[in-house]
Amino acid sequence: MSEARVSAAGRRPTEARIDLAAIRANYAEARRRAGGREVYAVVKADAYGHGAVPVARALVAEGCERLAVLDVCEAARLDDARLGARVLVLGGVHDAAEAAEAVARGLVPVLHDAQGLALVAVAARAAGRRARVEVEVDTGMRRMGVPAASAPDRLADIAAEPALSLEGTFTHLAQADEADLAPSLAQLAVFRDVLARARKRGVSPGRIHFANSAGLLAGAPLLQALPEADAVRPGLLLYGVAPAAHLRARLRPAMTLATRVVQVRNVRAGESVGYNARFRARADTRVATLAIGYADGVPVASSARSEVLIRGRRFPIAGRVSMDYVGVDVGDASVAPGDEALLFGASDGASLPVEEAAAAADTISYELLVRVGSRVPRVYMQAPEGRAQRAEGERSSEDRTR
Repeated sequence: MSEARVSAAGRRPTEARIDLAAIRANYAEARRRAGGREVYAVVKADAYGHGAVPVARALVAEGCERLAVLDVCEAARLDDARLGARVLVLGGVHDAAEAAEAVARGLVPVLHDAQGLALVAVAARAAGRRARVEVEVDTGMRRMGVPAASAPDRLADIAAEPALSLEGTFTHLAQADEADLAPSLAQLAVFRDVLARARKRGVSPGRIHFANSAGLLAGAPLLQALPEADAVRPGLLLYGVAPAAHLRARLRPAMTLATRVVQVRNVRAGESVGYNARFRARADTRVATLAIGYADGVPVASSARSEVLIRGRRFPIAGRVSMDYVGVDVGDASVAPGDEALLFGASDGASLPVEEAAAAADTISYELLVRVGSRVPRVYMQAPEGRAQRAEGERSSEDRTR
């Protein structure tokens, strides 16, 4: 059995490397595909696990003027960072305190119902200012948003409220990542009807948008179906991941989830590895233990199904993923403690795409990205200068050269 190697800094040798140059390049690709439309950059869920403030700062430096998050808490972190971009709060507000904070910070809450409208209007009147808002119209997602049938009335109510300024109206496509675009085109037909009925009542819908990452990558068939749309709203593609195989584009994956081998041990034929003896060696082999587990974001469903990349070769996970460790069957390969292992991403010319890692775990790439745990430090690659910043949450950071 080989001994574990402990770093001088005393940290677990696990990190998520974030390539900010890739984020910027993907944003440029989004702008190119948007064809002059404004781009809302979706940085909710801590920028899909990549770190909201560093990612947003990189996007704003590239000219992005509008960011989108889920709630007021996420928006407040961006506002505190003083990035200078307008922040859309997709989930809206749910109580008077949230509404008051949204108004005080100059956020743009999305209104989904009459309650949200009343909360923001009351907060705006109390603050003596006019609050900017947007409205989501539910055209088929059936999750959030004003039902299409009542949307013209709600838009008229907002237009008639002196404390509110309608800045935008949008809908969300439920099936744009499918090859068959008929359901998306049907949603857009409903959305067009809502906009037309609102305009007949003298209501200007403001900025119009519907294209998420899939809708933007689908291109002309959807974008031309609603030519008056003057903005797009990508999320996943900013992080270099396509929402479906047929929508692949010139994207650069931004995250690499890496750890190191901490032990290597001999396992004889018939011996088990890990909890519940889920893995039994069919022949004499060697199992490498990696310093990463489900507390760091590796799904238990990856057990005995997924692979990791070590020294440019793929090796299967052996046994059940545990909270802090993963076993890997490396056979007689030259693998030793200290070797780097990638759960997904790229290093030294070899890669294991997050899409493949997600498929092996019977999930989607979105989930693998956002579930990378908070105890995994994000290391921000500052290309082209070749510098990296290691950030553990927002608490501390250190610069180092790679």
